Amino acid sequence: MSTEINTARLLTRSEAAEFLGVKEQTLALWHSTGRYSIPVVKVGRSVRYRMSDLERWIEERTETQTK
Repeated sequence: MSTEINTARLLTRSEAAEFLGVKEQTLALWHSTGRYSIPVVKVGRSVRYRMSDLERWIEERTETQTK
């Protein structure tokens, strides 16, 4: 069994929120207001998030302290 994370996997809003440590409603608000540009995939009326997009979004917001 592989422990590698499938970065192409589509996550539900609930799964994406859990991964990011925020509430589902927060993700919905960010999407509807455009506060953050986390790409979504529409599957019918449902919204899905790519793991790779979430990881990229985190990396873009990661700050390193410089002296």
